[in-house]
Amino acid sequence: MNEYLGFLAGTLTSLSQLPQVIKVVKTNNTKSISLWTYILLTTGMSVWLLYGIIIKDYPIIISNVVTISFTLTIIRYKIKFG
Repeated sequence: MNEYLGFLAGTLTSLSQLPQVIKVVKTNNTKSISLWTYILLTTGMSVWLLYGIIIKDYPIIISNVVTISFTLTIIRYKIKFG
């Protein structure tokens, strides 16, 4: 049961970034996005990923890898088009 809750939470958290990624990739517009917010978010997700690896918790690992890939995409676009 706990693992299912973990996968649900991770899926919802990861998917919350998807609309922003789609919008940024389609428009190349990052003017209203805070670079520091995404740097801090990515750093926090990286720490969660490390924690998940240490305790071998696959929902934490998978969801953070997905979310980090989304946030890094936004950071790359912000730096390139910001």
